[in-house]
Amino acid sequence: FLFLIPLQSGGPNLINMEVMRTHSELFRGQCMRLILETDKACKRMQNDDNKRLDQRVRDIQFLKKELELKLEEVIVEIDVLVALHNRVAKAQEACKDPLRVAVVCLEERMKRVPSERFHDEVDKELLKEREIIEGVASLLQRVIEQITEQIRLNRSAKYHLEKDLKEKFEAQGIDNSCALLTTSSVKNQKSQNPIIVLPSLAVTPKQWEDISEINITKAEQQRTNSMSLRALVESVLEQTAADMQKQLQVTREAFQLNIQQIKSAKSQMEDQLSKILCELASQQKIREDLLVAITENQQFLALAKARLDLRRQRPAKEQCHDPAQIQLLAEVQQLTAHINKLHEAVAQSEEEQRALIRCQLELQENIEIKASSLYIDEVICTHEGGGPPRSGHLHLQRDKQPFTT
Repeated sequence: FLFLIPLQSGGPNLINMEVMRTHSELFRGQCMRLILETDKACKRMQNDDNKRLDQRVRDIQFLKKELELKLEEVIVEIDVLVALHNRVAKAQEACKDPLRVAVVCLEERMKRVPSERFHDEVDKELLKEREIIEGVASLLQRVIEQITEQIRLNRSAKYHLEKDLKEKFEAQGIDNSCALLTTSSVKNQKSQNPIIVLPSLAVTPKQWEDISEINITKAEQQRTNSMSLRALVESVLEQTAADMQKQLQVTREAFQLNIQQIKSAKSQMEDQLSKILCELASQQKIREDLLVAITENQQFLALAKARLDLRRQRPAKEQCHDPAQIQLLAEVQQLTAHINKLHEAVAQSEEEQRALIRCQLELQENIEIKASSLYIDEVICTHEGGGPPRSGHLHLQRDKQPFTT
């Protein structure tokens, strides 16, 4: 407060003026101190702002680095999982040809003649092979579905990481711009583009950090799940390939054993047929010899009868039952008996020939049946598809990618 001293004369009140001047000087001093203090405070706050902004940028950069590393790992895992998906799809596709071969073999073997159409070891192994291949194909389909779902989850984690990174990049750019702002640049910016202040979401630093940590944790969890799934799938591929190869080998061995048995039986029948044909030829020859013998004996019989007839023309007193007559009568009797036996032998020979012919026809029919069965098992089944005899490997693990952990 200014206390004015009343004037004692009509001139200027110098005392009051001095007081006012002194007060003005004091006020100026206060203003200068205020200016210095506010300037110092502004610079201090500006320095604090820059430090806080720099720290914020470093925090963002740190989280960005963590997010980028995790994003790179997730991208690599997605690529590996997609490659594994393709391998499993190829493995499932590779099941179609062995399954088709097994079905064709079963159908072809059903075309055998009824006497050969029995449920043997080959049929048993073929049915088991078909069952195993169908089971493997079904299992691989479920594996493909699991891999597809895991790829979706990995891509979801990738999306959130990329979104977080994008926001971090924008925030870092804004904070870098804030750190570069000066009073003059703000003045120019204000005059050109007035700033519109948007309402803040009021996210605390802890919440801000937790958002990225949650995204990183979820991504790591999906990556861990993906690696576990890949290990399981690799095991499934290896086991299914081993099971199918084992069953294919068992089926091949059953085919080989059955083919050997058919060949052995066919060879025995062919040997027997050869002997039968040889015996039939011999029997025909002996029949011809018997007929020749009958003819010869009939000639001797005719000679003996002619002699007897001629001797009957002797005079009555000369028709003596002499040794010659006795011999001729005995000869006729013996020759007649011989001829009868020879005729019986011819009849028996013809019966033997008919029996041999029946054996020949039966053997030939069975040989044809065995040849047909052998053709089905050895040619159609074992060479199905134009490849080597059921020896094609199942490519369940082709195009195998390295297992990445």
